[in-house]
Amino acid sequence: MSTEEPKRRPGGRSSRVQAAVFQAVRQLTAERGYGAFTVGEVAERAGVADTTIYRRWGTLEALLMEAVVNQLTVDSPLPSTGSLETDLRTYAAKVAADIHGPDGLAVLRTVTAALSAGPDGETARDQYLAVRADQIDQMLAPARDRGEKTPTTLDVLDVLLAPMYIRVLFGAGPLTPDYVNSLVDRLLSL
Repeated sequence: MSTEEPKRRPGGRSSRVQAAVFQAVRQLTAERGYGAFTVGEVAERAGVADTTIYRRWGTLEALLMEAVVNQLTVDSPLPSTGSLETDLRTYAAKVAADIHGPDGLAVLRTVTAALSAGPDGETARDQYLAVRADQIDQMLAPARDRGEKTPTTLDVLDVLLAPMYIRVLFGAGPLTPDYVNSLVDRLLSL
């Protein structure tokens, strides 16, 4: 008997199931908020058996976080304009649009609420932050290679992303283009 896990085909049914389930999660989270629905409701909306979800993700929290991380990696292409300043402005505008959009608040609330799920929530938070940090690193590396003065990944998180997240989470003000550009200006002045 082999102990190897079965190989999954790229694309195919597995990919369609994942896409349908993630879409259902995004819709339900936007409609009802974090934790206000069940695995069964996700399964029904996605058109799959709830056992499919439990087998693949195990818990609702694990599913929610994988859906959030998937959305970050799929929906957030990195700019590559040849200029760090232009890349940062483009990236910041995209993040602002994403988190200020219809699913953005739900995504941020999902990540925040997951923290109360104990070790699973902490793992989910770490995964979310790792994806964001990896995106930032990928954007900063070409500028560093070109010899441009480059902020650290933590500077981008602290100066650019954190203020936008706080504004959206707490309704502390709009993410206007002028405000977002002022954050980039502050980051570039470090």
